[in-house]
Amino acid sequence: MAVIIRLSRLGTKGKPHHKIVVIEQHRPRDGRFIEEIGYYNASIKPTLIDVKADRALYWMSVGAKPTGTVKRIFKNKKIPLNVKKETK
Repeated sequence: MAVIIRLSRLGTKGKPHHKIVVIEQHRPRDGRFIEEIGYYNASIKPTLIDVKADRALYWMSVGAKPTGTVKRIFKNKKIPLNVKKETK
């Protein structure tokens, strides 16, 4: 099961906002997700970004890969992207 961290779209036409979710790779964009770890709204100024950094680091440590947009959000929030993998 490949797990990724990506955006899930909410809102109406012309007024989007997004949840940052951990989801299986084969699921649809707005499908059932494993965990919601943040919120992103670029349609207001200043841009609203809220991320649970501890949960993001946990999911990346167990192998979840963030998408390009989520990587940029994490860099903006100073969340490290190269996390050591947990060994069992």
